[in-house]
Amino acid sequence: MISRRDFLQVSMAASAMVGASGFGNWSRLAAQQSLTQDQLLQFDTYGNVSLIHVTDIHGQLNPIYFREPSVNLGIGAANGQMPHITGADFRKAYGIADGSPSAYALTYDDFSALAQSYGRVGGLDRVSTVINSIRAERPDALLLDGGDTWHGSYTCYKTEGQDMVNVMNALKPDAMTFHWEFTLGSERVNQIVEELPFVALGQNIFDAEWDEPAELFKPYKFYETGGVKVAVIGQAFPYMPIANPGWMFPEYSFGIRDENMQKMVDEVRAKGAECVVVLSHNGFDVDKKMAGIVSGIDVILSGHTHDALPEPVLVGQTVIVASGSNGKFVSRVDLDIRDGKMMGYKHKLIPIFADVIAPDATVTKLIEEQRAPYSADLEEVIGHTDDDSLLYRRGNFNGTWDDLICDALMSEREADIAMSPGVRWGPSILPGQAITREDIFNVTSMSYGKAYRTEMTGEFIHVILEDVADNLFNPDPYYQQGGDMVRVGGLGYRIDVTKPQGDRITEMTLLKTGEKIDPSKTYTVAGWASVNEDTEGPQIWDVVENHIKKLGTISTVPNTSVQVEGI
Repeated sequence: MISRRDFLQVSMAASAMVGASGFGNWSRLAAQQSLTQDQLLQFDTYGNVSLIHVTDIHGQLNPIYFREPSVNLGIGAANGQMPHITGADFRKAYGIADGSPSAYALTYDDFSALAQSYGRVGGLDRVSTVINSIRAERPDALLLDGGDTWHGSYTCYKTEGQDMVNVMNALKPDAMTFHWEFTLGSERVNQIVEELPFVALGQNIFDAEWDEPAELFKPYKFYETGGVKVAVIGQAFPYMPIANPGWMFPEYSFGIRDENMQKMVDEVRAKGAECVVVLSHNGFDVDKKMAGIVSGIDVILSGHTHDALPEPVLVGQTVIVASGSNGKFVSRVDLDIRDGKMMGYKHKLIPIFADVIAPDATVTKLIEEQRAPYSADLEEVIGHTDDDSLLYRRGNFNGTWDDLICDALMSEREADIAMSPGVRWGPSILPGQAITREDIFNVTSMSYGKAYRTEMTGEFIHVILEDVADNLFNPDPYYQQGGDMVRVGGLGYRIDVTKPQGDRITEMTLLKTGEKIDPSKTYTVAGWASVNEDTEGPQIWDVVENHIKKLGTISTVPNTSVQVEGI
């Protein structure tokens, strides 16, 4: 495991560029359990350019609990590399003390107990306070939103993203890129983008009919900041029609388009760009590969995979920054740009401890205005967790929220097997906490949430699991086109993540009988979030709400139905 000290020494040895992070400071303060707002925001201004990065907020306006994953596997060359290290190994790599606020923010161990001490995280009124503090030191700092912003909550669903648009506009971003936004439908996306007071970026968003750049989305934008000409290039999620319903945005096509990215980098350099920043929703491993292919990028602000890293990762001369999700962190990156070259950088991953950072009163009021028409529905208590049960999502294979969703699908839809998508978004619910309607929407809200019930052969179920597994565990990052592994209820299996597609999934078992899944036999399967346009069934949040109401109190048990090999 490479240490922070070794990381910095290697970085400086490999490049003339000097890098440093402010993480060590707040990590030490965290170990002393004496954090204050001034300490969290302390930063020795450096160089002449400042970037502020937020990403994957997923509709979360208010502070939440959010548990980081216990399993985040790296395949092939990514095995054992950041961000594919969790828990104690992660803390050891960065010198994080057990039980400290930094351990709570960045790892999963003892999450429920630490949450009682350190409280909720995030809240866009707290994020605003951080942004304002940075701008007080660097008035021309660039605020860049990595996407997955207008999606993921009750109010976001009800307002078709307008609640998030209103609040984010108040934070005054300079640019954003996109992913889940497109599941609002292209007509709605186009309407919002046309009215944005800042630029919508995506060099890889093309007109599907003409295979040329879409006019509404700009490939890049220049900014004059700190006396430096900075070009920001947008990179939207490349696999939209694969991971999400293509019928919702038929006029657009996507893809990584790294050849076009190189063309854009060369173009902005030719126009005088002294610093090139890519605002990306590729996912971290895809960004690492792209950084090794496309030359001339100084900084990639990475999104999509929800990784939160207290130190950037270097690929050649390119600095890759990962800023977490759900409004839990803000990244500040200061750059020293001289004679058209990046000579050094300083970085700080700022955790948004909601009880430490004071809210911006103006943004708090704006948030309350967005939520007020729906307050009764948001606050209605549907059930409770028992004193030992934590509901969380994240991890390659299962989370207790998804186990509960699968149980609801099997019970309410009378199915043998349930399937729930391996999406990464969704806050956590602590033991003994009320479960409100808002909480249910926070893990189910989407524009194609109908819960289907269908018949599938054992062979077809195997094909689905193999296909999703290849999206996650293909050794080539450019073929990793999904989220985490599809969650299953009523079904057990063994997976060897090192095997090729078609050979990863074995020993599929119907849990209610203990019998092996028969390839030729038909099983009743319930699921949700189908990309098919004609999907029929009740909305998933209604299915889950009905199930929780019947149970009253939710008790979780360890899920041992998936056996993982090759790690």
